[in-house]
Amino acid sequence: MKTVTVSIVTPDGPVYDSEVTMVVAKTVSGEMGVLPGHIPMVAPLTIGAVKLKKEDGSTDYVAVSGGFIEIRPEKVSILAPSAEDAASIDVARAKEALKRAEGRLEGKKDDIDFKRAELALKRALNRINVHEGNI
Repeated sequence: MKTVTVSIVTPDGPVYDSEVTMVVAKTVSGEMGVLPGHIPMVAPLTIGAVKLKKEDGSTDYVAVSGGFIEIRPEKVSILAPSAEDAASIDVARAKEALKRAEGRLEGKKDDIDFKRAELALKRALNRINVHEGNI
């Protein structure tokens, strides 16, 4: 079975590096599946889960908070502001961030940046969902 090398990198360093048979990521245009030999392209990512299907039938998940995916026939690179694999997500911290974001959105104060609060809410929900496998 053919594979493609996947690297997920943040400003803090590499998060994921492995050979996979398929990559599924959420781009601004919609969900995209990438198989080995895919045509070269670059696309912006949204907050979401990257699904990485391995040769042995298992699937890895990585929560990303946007960024870009660069696709080449033999390699997929994801550059994200932040990314965490499912096993390393601190769920308690994500739930606290979710509560803070919900509180900001419900407060409706004039000094709150609602777009920032909405993004914080989406990031927290994404991290929780990836950790719990609700993808």
